[in-house]
Amino acid sequence: MPHQPYNACIEACNACAVACNHCAASCLHEEDVTMMARCIALDMDCAQICSLAAAAMARASIHAKAICALCADICQSCGDECAKHEMVHCQECSKACHQCAQECRKMASTA
Repeated sequence: MPHQPYNACIEACNACAVACNHCAASCLHEEDVTMMARCIALDMDCAQICSLAAAAMARASIHAKAICALCADICQSCGDECAKHEMVHCQECSKACHQCAQECRKMASTA
């Protein structure tokens, strides 16, 4: 299977997309949604790029390396923002984002 060398990164991207979608939905239920606007926006961007990166790796796209490099940057940004908030969903999202950023950097540098 062409995606087998990327399995750890694909799994990290999928887990991050789920965490970001959950975080965005949870942030919408916070008391001060306006304060969470940046977090929600980054969650949505991150979930989308993670899904794209996982799909690109699964089909061994010639653009997978570039997509994963961008994904790492967006995951880092989202993870850093989520880390600023003390809610459990934000802290869990931050961990998933930082893990995904690490896996995507590794993939982009070795692909």
